[in-house]
Amino acid sequence: MIGLAEDKKFFTISELRDMGYSYYKIGKLEKEGILQRVNRSTYENLSYKGDENDFFSAEAFVPNGVICLMSAARYYELTSFLPDAVDVAIERKKRVVTLPEWPKIRLFYFNSLRMNIGIVEVKDGNNHFHIFDIEKTVVDIVYYRNKIGMEETSEILKNYLKSRDRQIDRLYIYARQLRCEKIVRTYLEVLM
Repeated sequence: MIGLAEDKKFFTISELRDMGYSYYKIGKLEKEGILQRVNRSTYENLSYKGDENDFFSAEAFVPNGVICLMSAARYYELTSFLPDAVDVAIERKKRVVTLPEWPKIRLFYFNSLRMNIGIVEVKDGNNHFHIFDIEKTVVDIVYYRNKIGMEETSEILKNYLKSRDRQIDRLYIYARQLRCEKIVRTYLEVLM
């Protein structure tokens, strides 16, 4: 049996089982204050010594969730706006039972088409989270511009257009797939 890595914030039950921990041993680790149950499938490692990242928590509390909208825009440095919650997309038919008090997580229910385009996995040591890529983030921001706000949407688009590694072709492909190509094209024409 392997000891728990101090550089991994969350463990799923299947990861613990693969490491050789029985359900009895997992329960014992919980009683000893080494693990804390997060939901039915995940435990927080209370002996974690790495950097804190709200996105790791979002990944643990919202399995199959993807960092989106303003949180993703902030991650890609497209906005100076500091979100008061982590924006997480989840497929409409999925349900989340438990959410933490901190960090605050704001759920957005996406249809399966919107949910399955442009997902990237970001790894940081033994930890990871899923986030939409920069072009998908921009398309989603334009699509949800009325919820996000016009000023924020404009700032994000301007910063995206300044980016050296932007991929306008990919942006248009996503916009076409998500049926918002006309509005994306209009915004870009105004800003260019």
